Amino acid sequence: MRFSLLILFFCAALAPMPGSVFAGDTAAAVSPSDDDILRGALWTRLVLSKPPNRPTVGLALSGGGARGFAHAGVLEALEYAGFPIDMVSGTSMGAVVGSLYAKGVSVEDIWKFGVDAAQHEVARDFKAVRLLKLLRADKLITPTYIERFIDSHLGKLSFEKLKLPFACVAMDFRTGEKIIFTEGELASAVRASVNLPGIFAPVQYRHRYLVDGGVVDFIPIDAARGLGADWVLASVTESLPGEMPENVLLSLLQVIDIRGSMLASNSEKDADFLIKPVVADIQVADFEKCAQAGDAGVVEASKRLEKAEESLLVSSIPLLFTKP
Repeated sequence: MRFSLLILFFCAALAPMPGSVFAGDTAAAVSPSDDDILRGALWTRLVLSKPPNRPTVGLALSGGGARGFAHAGVLEALEYAGFPIDMVSGTSMGAVVGSLYAKGVSVEDIWKFGVDAAQHEVARDFKAVRLLKLLRADKLITPTYIERFIDSHLGKLSFEKLKLPFACVAMDFRTGEKIIFTEGELASAVRASVNLPGIFAPVQYRHRYLVDGGVVDFIPIDAARGLGADWVLASVTESLPGEMPENVLLSLLQVIDIRGSMLASNSEKDADFLIKPVVADIQVADFEKCAQAGDAGVVEASKRLEKAEESLLVSSIPLLFTKP
């Protein structure tokens, strides 16, 4: 830590910012008590800079059902710290939270969804799926309330009208191909990304039948880089093996969870920085615990912010002190 900060100090000394704490003070000695001052000054410089004078920052939000609402807490902590976010990618619940944020919905309003989730009709799509209903049905169920929620919040928006570049991931149910949406109608893409396979009917989009992207790309880091991100922070909500499932719904959800965890362990190394909220005790369909997941996101992101800032600062050295 100390070594990297000294490197940053000398870079700043060589290329002082007008009006900054370094201007005319290149001979100042660095003492242990100076680290926080130095970090704060450099962070201010980074936040005030825009690409190409700093790396473009992507935020990749994993799947996880109700656990994925932890991303709202992560966003709150990042926004409070002034952490730059230039583009967002999301899978499943990460696609819902990410699309709302990319649209320009405030973190406070995203939180309202989580706080009121126990009363939201969205949960009915999961609670209505019982053993007899699945066994007797001659076709998969359409998630009526989920579709209604997405349509009411994303409406007729297209990707091109969002305030931040956004990408979300789904899977072609027939071929297993990963589909990354970056343009076109937003609501259809997000519906596909949250569409749990084996439970809800695939979303038909052009010639494809699409389901939840979490089974092919639990952490959409590549999607963020495809948008142009130089540095990617990933918010990951993994689960741990729990009790044996009691019915078909829980069995299918646990299989998806296990698959997501396996994909996450392989993908995490591709991120520049990870934040992993502790939400393993929250099940995919525990929408009454969305607020609990959000709180866990705030706590974990707050713990990791200093290291995230330093990681981005170190990555920014080649650009941060280059003249436009």
